[in-house]
Amino acid sequence: MSKATQLKKLGKLTVGEFFARFPDDDACLDHIMEVRFGMRHVCGACGVEGTFHKLTNRRAFSCSSCGDHVYPTAGTVFQDTRTPLRVWFYAIYLFVTTRHGVSGKELERALGVTYKTAWRMGQQIRTLMAKADGFEILRGHVEADEAIIGGHRPRPNYMSNKTIVLGLKQRGGRMHTEVIKNARTDSLRRPVLRTVAPGSTVSTDEHRGYGLLKRDGYVHGVVRHIDGEYVRDGHHTNNVENFWKLFKNSIRSTHIHVSAKYMDNYLKEFTFRSNHRAMSNAMFDLLISTV
Repeated sequence: MSKATQLKKLGKLTVGEFFARFPDDDACLDHIMEVRFGMRHVCGACGVEGTFHKLTNRRAFSCSSCGDHVYPTAGTVFQDTRTPLRVWFYAIYLFVTTRHGVSGKELERALGVTYKTAWRMGQQIRTLMAKADGFEILRGHVEADEAIIGGHRPRPNYMSNKTIVLGLKQRGGRMHTEVIKNARTDSLRRPVLRTVAPGSTVSTDEHRGYGLLKRDGYVHGVVRHIDGEYVRDGHHTNNVENFWKLFKNSIRSTHIHVSAKYMDNYLKEFTFRSNHRAMSNAMFDLLISTV
């Protein structure tokens, strides 16, 4: 079965429809098997294309031809978990259907688990999102914009508990985000060189840290926000700024505060949803299939 077939679109499910589709752990295990391998596929042991049936009281399926066992949860976040698969599925469902993220306290209430378990599950799902999103070179017309996230401490220690992040958005394409050390030229330049194809057009604001992009072979366009300018000859950073607006609002309303240590996890969560929002609930199967 092809990966495209495995990641078939589920369509938008309500909570009631979700639990009707996955009423117990057996239904969840069947779905993991279907998404990762298919109930009918070429057996890795005997080489025969055949069907696989579930073994009683085990998270395993057996080949109808040779009896070899397939463990669909092996290598996934479900492998050694004592948390029921149905609880994991609902947690992943909440992550892919939300727009503003899911806090640990919200998971605790929704799943009926301890806060420690809910927090750990949330971080593991965010790691899955980072893996599933993968990496692709951005090209064409790319917007770049940095932002300062987090912290409540006033000046003179303004930056002591804040995190600087960089966003790169291909027009009509993917978003890339990462935590950077500071907003100096080297910290801004390295992610662009690593992520954006040479010869691409890069739109930024007037920050001097972007000043070397032309020397690196990019077509560099600048909008001067300090002068109230937001568009010039097709150059703007509106798409990245909209992403930062959603991200900051979500942290304030959902997470209250995110430490620098875990900022990249939350960035990858929001980036994943931004890059795959057109897939609707097929994001769910994409995460289920990620190892």
